[in-house]
Amino acid sequence: MALTSKLDYVSDLRVQATHLQSGSVLLTDAPTDNHGRGEAFSPTDLLATSLGMCMMTIIGIRCRQHDIPEPAMCAEVEKRMSPAPRRVAEVRLTLYLAGKLTDAQKTLLEAEGRACPVALSLHPDLKQAITFVWE
Repeated sequence: MALTSKLDYVSDLRVQATHLQSGSVLLTDAPTDNHGRGEAFSPTDLLATSLGMCMMTIIGIRCRQHDIPEPAMCAEVEKRMSPAPRRVAEVRLTLYLAGKLTDAQKTLLEAEGRACPVALSLHPDLKQAITFVWE
């Protein structure tokens, strides 16, 4: 199994991650409600955001596998924290999809999106409030 990423603590509550296969780089910063400046995604922001990104990716894969026209997609993510212990308590995700699909295709894609690897990897206590809006 190959390494996925390399992390470097930059300073001042910032971490730089380098994706080893592509060389892509991202920064995290502690959020303003936890001693940071909030000038980049926080690690918990990435956790919440990765749920939406994973769902959209899986929907795209399933469209290819089932010869379904790929819908236009965008999403909004809201992360809610629990005060003690400090953790992500809920991710609210609204996916907006547009395309001419049958009800059966929409049902399939919603089910597949909800079963993405990130969704299945999150602790069951973390509430996933997922809404699909078909336009």
